Amino acid sequence: MTTIWRLADAKNRFSELVTRTLTEGPQRVRRRNDEVVVISSEEYARLTGERPTFKAFLMQPAGLDDLDLSRDRSIMRETEL
Repeated sequence: MTTIWRLADAKNRFSELVTRTLTEGPQRVRRRNDEVVVISSEEYARLTGERPTFKAFLMQPAGLDDLDLSRDRSIMRETEL
């Protein structure tokens, strides 16, 4: 559940704000008429569509497990040259 924090409370209890962001989800911080949302880095990456580099993908233990590298053994078609 998203909690709305006053800016002064968020400053004074910043550690709690971070902990609740990581455990409960996004937290809102309000200053007069302005409002911002504090989210975790994982949530930010998910929302922005950030993906690992190709090298990082290949270095993951399960990076290629779902890749089908089997060869098609059907008879080749005849072609005219």
